[in-house]
Amino acid sequence: MKTLVDMDYGPLVDLIGTWEGDKGKDVAPEPDGEEVNPYYETIVFKDGGSVTNGEEQDLALVHYEQLVQRKGDNKVIHHEIGYWMYDPTTQVIMHSLAIPRGLCLLAGGNFSNEKDENGNWVLDVSASVDDPKWGIVQSPFLTQKARTLSFKHKILLTNNKLSYAETTVVDIYGRVFEHTDANELTRV
Repeated sequence: MKTLVDMDYGPLVDLIGTWEGDKGKDVAPEPDGEEVNPYYETIVFKDGGSVTNGEEQDLALVHYEQLVQRKGDNKVIHHEIGYWMYDPTTQVIMHSLAIPRGLCLLAGGNFSNEKDENGNWVLDVSASVDDPKWGIVQSPFLTQKARTLSFKHKILLTNNKLSYAETTVVDIYGRVFEHTDANELTRV
């Protein structure tokens, strides 16, 4: 396994560390509309080394754990673990995640290796139940009662600041709903 020194992590190297933010806004579905939850969170990204697939593809890995708590009562409303992966040869970025509701996914996108007009690295990935490459797996209960149809996640990263916007399209309560989350974090 290659280390941080031996492997091209691309923009993922700037994720490594502990991040905290308290400007989060969660817009979640309710049977009669939507619920807005202000939240705070901690995300810890760790160097995961690298793996080689079929002796042909080398991936840089960053493992992470995200813990999100509602501001009003400090209740954990989201707990996520996963990996961000980067293939320096093809400049493909991948994001695998699991949440303890019975859902896992693999989202992907291409990395342009250029910063945006504000000097941010942009990590932009997506997955869909209909996409044969970047898919979503969910439990029978979720498939029947709260089926995730698609997922989009965009991170803007510069120096010690990270912001993200995430949209998860869910078929729930007899309608299709865009569940959104966004926050701004700083490295601590």
